[in-house]
Amino acid sequence: MSTYRVAQVTAPNGIFELAEREVPQPGSGQVRIALEACGVCHTDAAFVSGGLPGVSFPEVPGHEIAGHIEELGEGAQDHGWQVGDRVGVGWFGGSCGHCKSCREGDFIVCRNLKVPGWAYDGGFAEKVIAPVDALARIPDAVSASDAGPMACAGVTVFNGLRRSAARPGDLIAVLGLGGLGHLGVQYAIAMGFETVAVARGAEKADFAKQLGAHHYIDSTSGAPVAEALQSLGGAKVVLATAGNSEAITATVDGLTPRGELVVIGADTAPLGVNPAQLLMGAYIVRGHPAGTSQDVEDTMAFSALHGIRPITETLPLDRADEAFQKMLVGKARFRMVLTVG
Repeated sequence: MSTYRVAQVTAPNGIFELAEREVPQPGSGQVRIALEACGVCHTDAAFVSGGLPGVSFPEVPGHEIAGHIEELGEGAQDHGWQVGDRVGVGWFGGSCGHCKSCREGDFIVCRNLKVPGWAYDGGFAEKVIAPVDALARIPDAVSASDAGPMACAGVTVFNGLRRSAARPGDLIAVLGLGGLGHLGVQYAIAMGFETVAVARGAEKADFAKQLGAHHYIDSTSGAPVAEALQSLGGAKVVLATAGNSEAITATVDGLTPRGELVVIGADTAPLGVNPAQLLMGAYIVRGHPAGTSQDVEDTMAFSALHGIRPITETLPLDRADEAFQKMLVGKARFRMVLTVG
């Protein structure tokens, strides 16, 4: 019997342990991926805690998957896939194809979205079975350890910017310089936006400039962030990558008339935005999810073209618990990535 290893938790908020499983065969419309890397996303904590409906244990999380196709299921070749193809799978792990959103072509908000680690075992493993509609091709120029985070963090900020109201030359602000924000600044510069980085602490100004930001605002300086943005002419778009509702709220009045707040940093606390603010400024507030497999391909291609990469720290699969804990307490070097093989 051929086996492979997974890093799993057997109870809510449990410790990651390695387990051996029998190698599965891909079904119709599926492939088996031999993993090379998998990013550790903060959303994985919602699965590990059992805080999302339908999560069962033992739980194998991981939705920033990068590897190569090891075996094709029936019909997979008809979709253009071959053994050996380098592929990534992100938050979009496949769609149902029959709900109203899917029938309208809006697959990322599929009512039955197949998120890896939720709908099926995720990428904290040596192998994973995934449906063909979840697969994104990885360019030769992008390493597996970079491709993994791009399949979730990367595509989220890339799509958030390219589908926003901003156009080249407009002033945009990226709130937060963490795992999402450091990519957001790089994408914003490459897209031709006048870019403002907003973060906590004067010491981050140099890092913001290294990423290419034209301006830096220290949100702890005592001056309101909205006023600082207005002194620069106002932001057409604020890309809120920080998962802090209070910090997000502080940027709203820094928008230009008909400016747009694009929220991608998750927080359960309500935003402190009132209807009068929205009406007087004709502001738009929009939540933005990740992106489909085609969006992931677009993200990677754009990143390869412009030399954009996530800042990562890697650990092997057998140190999954250490990697997860470093991510959880904010000690990761922007994006933690598990390496396999």
